[in-house]
Amino acid sequence: MYNIMWTLKMAFRDFRQNKSKLILFISSIVIGIAALVGISSFGDNLSKAIDNQAKDLLGADLVLSNNQPLPEDLFVDTVASGRSNEINFASMVVFPASGESRLTQVRALEGDFPFYGILETIPADAEKTFRQGGRRALVEKILMAQFNAQVGDSIKVGELTFLIEGELDKVPGQTGITATVAPAVYIPMAYAEATGLIQVGSRINYVSYFELGPKVEVEQTIADHKENWEEENIRHETVASRKRSTGRSFDNLSSFLSLVAFIALLLGSVGVASAVNVFVKEKMAAVAVLRCLGVSSKLTFMIYLSQIVIMGLIGSLIGAGLGSLLQIALPTVFSDFLPVDVSMAISWKAVLLGILTGLFISILFALLPLLKIRKVSPMMTLRPESGDMKLSQDPLRWLVMFAIVLFIFSFSFYLMSGWKEALGFTGFVLFAFAALWLVGMGIMWAIRRFLPISLNYPLRQSLANLYRPNNQTISLIATIGLGTAMISTLFFVQNQLLAEAKFADKEDQPNMLMFDIQTQQLEDVKSRIQNKNFPIIQQVPIVTMSLAEINGISKKENEELDEDTKRSRSLYNREFRVTYRDTLIASERMVKGNLRKVENQGDSIFVSFDQGYADRTGISLGDQIVFNVQGRPITTYVGSFRDIKFNQVSTNFLVLFPENVLDNAPKFHVIMTKTPTDRQAADLQAEVVRIFPNISVINLGTITETLENILGKISFVIQFMALFSIVTGFLVLISSLIISKYQRMRESILLRTLGASSAIVTRINTLEYLFLGSLASICGIGLSFIAAGLLSAFVFNIPFRPVWEEALIVYVCITALTVILGWLNGRKIIQQPPMEILRG
Repeated sequence: MYNIMWTLKMAFRDFRQNKSKLILFISSIVIGIAALVGISSFGDNLSKAIDNQAKDLLGADLVLSNNQPLPEDLFVDTVASGRSNEINFASMVVFPASGESRLTQVRALEGDFPFYGILETIPADAEKTFRQGGRRALVEKILMAQFNAQVGDSIKVGELTFLIEGELDKVPGQTGITATVAPAVYIPMAYAEATGLIQVGSRINYVSYFELGPKVEVEQTIADHKENWEEENIRHETVASRKRSTGRSFDNLSSFLSLVAFIALLLGSVGVASAVNVFVKEKMAAVAVLRCLGVSSKLTFMIYLSQIVIMGLIGSLIGAGLGSLLQIALPTVFSDFLPVDVSMAISWKAVLLGILTGLFISILFALLPLLKIRKVSPMMTLRPESGDMKLSQDPLRWLVMFAIVLFIFSFSFYLMSGWKEALGFTGFVLFAFAALWLVGMGIMWAIRRFLPISLNYPLRQSLANLYRPNNQTISLIATIGLGTAMISTLFFVQNQLLAEAKFADKEDQPNMLMFDIQTQQLEDVKSRIQNKNFPIIQQVPIVTMSLAEINGISKKENEELDEDTKRSRSLYNREFRVTYRDTLIASERMVKGNLRKVENQGDSIFVSFDQGYADRTGISLGDQIVFNVQGRPITTYVGSFRDIKFNQVSTNFLVLFPENVLDNAPKFHVIMTKTPTDRQAADLQAEVVRIFPNISVINLGTITETLENILGKISFVIQFMALFSIVTGFLVLISSLIISKYQRMRESILLRTLGASSAIVTRINTLEYLFLGSLASICGIGLSFIAAGLLSAFVFNIPFRPVWEEALIVYVCITALTVILGWLNGRKIIQQPPMEILRG
């Protein structure tokens, strides 16, 4: 007990003399803990919101859907207390007041859907008046804003014009991003057929929503009818399944956000280790004196460890408090991505996690330099160099390093719930640390070995400072480099995605796509395009079909097979849209086999599959596949596999038939063209939609704007999350530079005492931080190029193009920040006389 009290008293006394230095390392972990607590609290509140609002996500107890009309008697009606039907499809809508048009999701609705939650409209009573009959429509607010439409205006859907009864503010289960990509227009079901948009080949989805009585077992109801529904390709969804899918999506989001917070925390941990390392170097003489006075090495170690524990606890508490405030802002930041309303309650579980994590990580990363104290002997008062001990001579420090690696892996595994992902993340962190450490060590060795004596004094002195005792080279390169790497990676990948999205601006790419063109309309549409001197880049027939058998096994027989031999259910349930030709196009490359023509009646029909889809579904060369082409079976064989660039603007298909097989099958057509200007594209779109209301036109320039809008929102979220790492890196940089000030103060005073002017000292400090900032930012940018290249190749499947201008901007900003902070840091030494500083 006496030892504990004495240790704490000594720790407190030492803290009073060094509080400014110890407080600096607290700041390193505060932001990381704040981010971790805020994001964890947000994740907990989001999970609770999904649980509490699960029925509002679906709007019904059970949803059945198919691409064919659903039977009137679905056996569910006998136990359902309510049923609502919907037909939805993609189609052009026109605003007659301006003549402008846009591809939207048309939803023809009858009944009282949603049974849970409401269609939130402006004005509020528009939902009720919409259901009272008549040609009324509810239009997504984002669509209203885009075309400056007002409630009371008209909107044309196909052949019919509807009065805009209100604007949709919120639909159950829909997010802001969904509304941006596919804005909805609701019309009464009674007018669906009269629009003239439900035609052969059109992609129509038929949906029935059911409200079940409180005594009805939903899962049992599904089990009773599942076999019949699968036979008819009827899909089903329940509150529980929607809750699971939504939960999985946002579990992934929470894991990603927590990983971002963890990276900020790791940066802070580097700052902790760096600060404690310098602190320990300063305390070596004091420790040696204590050892001379008879204090044991263990007790001396405990004095300084208790300081770290107290500071880590204070930093964790401050971070947890800030994190609890931060989670209030997160629902607003993520509002466009959330399908539920998230509360702002404090999660005590997240607070406790943050405090324990902060305390643990402070001790763990501080132990690596702190363990040096154990080996300080009384002799060090006379021979300072006797206190030096290499890492290789201390097995306990190796054990701490192993514990750090194990902690990184375990915590990332906890966040990502996958050992491969955790191993990959841990591996990249170790690679980044190792690369930065090697660069730092290499630079110090090279300068020590090759520094020319002929250099002018300020330049030579600044370079020598990078390897002299008490240098901050490795710690600053690690902290600045890692922060730069993360920020640059996010920045570069974002620019890569935006560049890929701007496909409409490329000279060799079309900027307008027309589909759902009926065969009798084809020549008229082509002539209108050619009369305006626009090229027909691609004209493609499309036939809709499904898979009936593969190698003689039907869908029903497949269900009876064991799990090892059964094929994916989605293979049989998928609606294939295929084309026919005997040649490849620019976006395709033959991988295996070859295209085989059908020249005579009775020839075997060989089809070509996308290689990726074949790998996912287990399709092999030579497999016999029977397709159901709208009631007629066609037997085919897999003759080849193609590699398809789906990110290239082209008519790409999973399945390709040869010519002379589907010529007489019911089909629709797609035409791709390119107009020189956006105005000409808008005029052509308006003309085609006015004359042929069933034809959907996609202006790829508009799609680009939509993608940029979405990527802009995602970019804002990413940058917001990256802010934690930026602030942490900034604080770690400040603390490292301030701590290094105490190390450099003696040398600067000595230089001033020997007659060096303030200008010379300023130049030495500026050059030193210029070299450090340059090295760190260049290393960070190099790591970010590696990370962005890997993400581009293996995640986004896009070509990686280094963005040199942006990299230069990052380099200049990071280097300038380091120099400015270094200059501010040494200003006190430069401006005051040496004797005044020594007396202070």
